[in-house]
Amino acid sequence: MNKSPLALTMGDPAGIGGELTLAAWARLRPSGPAFLALDDPARLVALAARLGWDVPVAPVSGPEEAAAVFADRLPVMTIRLPMPSVPGTPDPANAPAVLGSIERAVAMAQAGRVGGVVTNPISKATLYRTGFAFPGHTEFLGALTGTAEPPVMLLASPMLRVVPVTIHVSLRRALDTLSTAEIIRTGLALHRGLREGFGIESPRIAVAGLNPHAGEEGAMGDEEPRLVVPAIDALRAQGVDAFGPLPPDTMFTARARTGYDAALCLYHDQALIPIKTLDMDGGVNVTLGLPIIRTSPDHGTAFGIAGQGIADPGSLIAALRLAADMAARRSPEAAA
Repeated sequence: MNKSPLALTMGDPAGIGGELTLAAWARLRPSGPAFLALDDPARLVALAARLGWDVPVAPVSGPEEAAAVFADRLPVMTIRLPMPSVPGTPDPANAPAVLGSIERAVAMAQAGRVGGVVTNPISKATLYRTGFAFPGHTEFLGALTGTAEPPVMLLASPMLRVVPVTIHVSLRRALDTLSTAEIIRTGLALHRGLREGFGIESPRIAVAGLNPHAGEEGAMGDEEPRLVVPAIDALRAQGVDAFGPLPPDTMFTARARTGYDAALCLYHDQALIPIKTLDMDGGVNVTLGLPIIRTSPDHGTAFGIAGQGIADPGSLIAALRLAADMAARRSPEAAA
């Protein structure tokens, strides 16, 4: 079992993150990857009792203890909740604990004490009510790690990998801010991420068009020849195997997906609708462009089913396994 465990954050305590953490430990305890939950041990114990699950919890002082106890108990590094959590009812009073869990996990990853960070889902709307100034996890992690450029969001599953150029903005603003420079920047980050994080030596990147039929040679919009084609040309000039723009309504078929390693999409839903339709339970959110490894499930807090023990832990387990794989590729032994 990996001697450097992963750090798993709390997420919104009113959501499904707690039960996913318990279920993931039960599934992964025989073989790993080992992880350390940054959470309130009392709430996890109460949640396990509520669900009738036999998940012993072990408060630990740091990640160095986690791997040793993981096979027998769920290691938890204590983040106290100011208020008791009620499944399905988010409380802004607990926002400092939610954010503190993320901050502490990132700090340990930056110090090399954990192999990577895996984040349970947060409620952005709840955090906004407390003055949270970031559109989402991705941007917050960029600020915490001091990245010079905005990080890039990759959604990955065995069926498909996608990256949106514009992320957590309205569709109107996405269209207004889309530029050749941003397509190039995102394409380069994707190329590096596939090589370094996924071990793909020569990634093939399919670039989506913006308009129906990829603009139909300008008949349905000029963004393709004006913005997208110059970006593809620039990427190819820098050694990236990028091609397109492809019609968005046909590039995600089973046959089309065999022709590329990842799809570079131009706005949020263009990327996330196909992957969540194909593999909602196995999809993983990966943040590219950070000095640390970060993955997460590709779903939200699911307040409507929280506390019932019916949430599928598949995406979280996939996120933990992918983070461990990426950490192994970054290890000194892998580089030797």
